[in-house]
Amino acid sequence: MRRSFSLVTALVVTIVLAAAGPARAVVETGPWTSYSPSFDVQQRGCGTVDGLTFRLTCSTASGDQRAERRYATYSSGVRQFEGYFRITSMPGTRISLKQTFGPDGPFFMLAVERGGRLYAVHGGSTLATGATVGTSVRVNTVHNTGNGAHRTYINGSNQHSQTGGSGGYYDKFGAYRTSSGAGPATVVWSGVQFWRK
Repeated sequence: MRRSFSLVTALVVTIVLAAAGPARAVVETGPWTSYSPSFDVQQRGCGTVDGLTFRLTCSTASGDQRAERRYATYSSGVRQFEGYFRITSMPGTRISLKQTFGPDGPFFMLAVERGGRLYAVHGGSTLATGATVGTSVRVNTVHNTGNGAHRTYINGSNQHSQTGGSGGYYDKFGAYRTSSGAGPATVVWSGVQFWRK
């Protein structure tokens, strides 16, 4: 009887910890409610998507080369994205990893250079270093559609803030050749979650 009770107790603790784990990863004050927006897979040029593995297989420095997920548009509330990326191969450089799109096009684009520098495509400011091949990096973006504030966190630290207008926005992630970049590159994403309040 005691062994059966211990097994049940261990199972309950495991379930509670598993359920609580993702909530601890949320940045900024809640309460947050998790949700699962729909998405479309975008594969253009030499871009291929296999689950959460995104590849650019060519070194072409022109044209639309992308392998991404494009999530459903939102236009109200405060939205949070979280995901972990790990570059497994990157002979190329200046590849966009995470984007927030607005009604007028790209609102925020996070990209990486060969060597591991993470930067904001518009403006070029460095957000972090160390995003080298094989290293897992956590990305959170928080977007308040009410006042337009958008913040980007790298490994839990706020590294970029900007403001914008109103309208419909959406999240994208994967691997996308920026206008000054080129592949090849392979990026694996994991732990992707969305919250709102």
